[in-house]
Amino acid sequence: MVAGRRGRRPTGSGVPLTFEVIAETLRERIRSGGLLPGDALPTQAVLMREFGAASLTVQKAMALLKQEGWAVSRPGKGAFVAPHDHVADNADDLDGPEATAPVGGMATRVEALERALTEAVQQIADLRGRVEALESGGGGRGR
Repeated sequence: MVAGRRGRRPTGSGVPLTFEVIAETLRERIRSGGLLPGDALPTQAVLMREFGAASLTVQKAMALLKQEGWAVSRPGKGAFVAPHDHVADNADDLDGPEATAPVGGMATRVEALERALTEAVQQIADLRGRVEALESGGGGRGR
């Protein structure tokens, strides 16, 4: 660990970082049924206000949830709770975050990486479209 860098916790510290707190709060909302598969997750602006967090911190929390299979992105629409077909059906009988966490294993990790790659490709296409629109004078900030 690099000493003095922002966003780093001291070695041996049990204090979670803000992005971890945000991610765990959203996981708990999903586990409790407050957020159901297909529901929109709170926007970045809402999470920034709720947690007093910076934009990058919220983005890091959302990236973690996507990586773990809890959330999916829909470019231009936002982030949504992922389908629970890969989650234990009897979660109420279990304790801890493993109860409804995506099942581990190589296949699940490969699927998560494939989803992340698909999302990245979609985000690139969206950005390319935005750049083309800006270059063609199709609108921009401050107009």
